[in-house]
Amino acid sequence: MTAVFALATSLLFGLADFGGGLLTRRLNPLTVVVVSQTLASLVLGAVVLATGGWQEAGPQLWFAVAAGVVGPAAMLCFYRALALGPMGVVSPLGSLGTVMVPLGVGIVAGERPGLVQVAGMIVAVIGVLLAGGPRLSGASVARQTIALTLIAAFGFGAVMTLIAQASTTVTGLFLALFVQRVCNVAVGGAALYATTRRGTPALPEGGFTALRGSLPALAFIGIADVAGNGTYALAAQSGPVTIAAVLASLYPVVTALAALGLLKERMRAVQTAGASLALVGTVLLASGG
Repeated sequence: MTAVFALATSLLFGLADFGGGLLTRRLNPLTVVVVSQTLASLVLGAVVLATGGWQEAGPQLWFAVAAGVVGPAAMLCFYRALALGPMGVVSPLGSLGTVMVPLGVGIVAGERPGLVQVAGMIVAVIGVLLAGGPRLSGASVARQTIALTLIAAFGFGAVMTLIAQASTTVTGLFLALFVQRVCNVAVGGAALYATTRRGTPALPEGGFTALRGSLPALAFIGIADVAGNGTYALAAQSGPVTIAAVLASLYPVVTALAALGLLKERMRAVQTAGASLALVGTVLLASGG
């Protein structure tokens, strides 16, 4: 079940990134974050009330609070890096955080994957890097871009690790995800307010009327992101974190395939090779012992 939940995480994160990438072409990225997370919070709040998850409140929820504070900061660094540098460098480097942080935690905790699984990890990570279509030539990338990307990568990995520690039951997980999303909205809302004070419009041309047409897509992004955090927590709790982390990091492949299928974007040869290697690594990880 670890492989199933972790691969579901990649699917959900990949689709959420694809939708978010489309919306940020015409909406303020912070608006996308705040609105999508608000809609997700409303859905999660209803789930928590319906399942009685609020009864499982305890000290472990501080992990969810920390994830809710780190998440928006990591996302802002990631968006800034995308604005400053080539996506072919920023995107795959950003995804590495979802591997390295949980992987390091698992190894420190005493997990020791088998040789076949180690080979699968190496192949899958190389595949993820290549699937982003890395820039193999041209001008060097600014240090600020690399620094922002690495901060974002660490933040993304930290969020996944923190949420995995925030609950031990499914109903407790609903509560942890709800707390995380409320914190996301608070931190992201404060950042959005600060940018509007500096003159950056929060709404697109047409105001709320234009934003209303994007609400279904924003809801999908928020719910997919929440569900991805949830399936990763289940993957990390049901099996080795070292395996869950690598399989959950395959979402750039999903984003690239979504662009290929829905936008008819052509994949570069390096991306095709990366997707193929990621698939091989997945098979090795799922079958090795």
